[in-house]
Parts: sequence; C-alpha cells; structure tokens
Amino acid sequence: MNVSISDDCIACGACESICGDVFSIEDKAVVDASAVANNEDSVKEAADACPVGAITVE
Repeated sequence: MNVSISDDCIACGACESICGDVFSIEDKAVVDASAVANNEDSVKEAADACPVGAITVE
C-alpha cells in the first residue's frame, strides 16, 4: 500500500488522531511508510476522514 499527502493538507490532525502510528503533523501530515502495512484499515479510515482529501492511498 502506497500512501501520500498532497500539498492540500491543512495539518488539521484528523489523520494523526485516527492513526498516530502512521501519521504525524509537522508543516503538513507526514507518513511513516514503515508502519503502513500493519495499519492498513486505520490508514484507509484516516484518508476517508481527511476534510480536504489530501491523503492518497494506492
């Protein structure tokens, strides 16, 4: 699973609150790619919850 964050990210923290093992907030959300495989369901939930659709899951 590939996860990326677009420049549309507003650093609201929704993804981090849903899946803090994968997402952290700096200037925008940052993905810990090494943690994605163990948290796929939460990653998808975070992507769905993003208010600006900045998370792409492939």
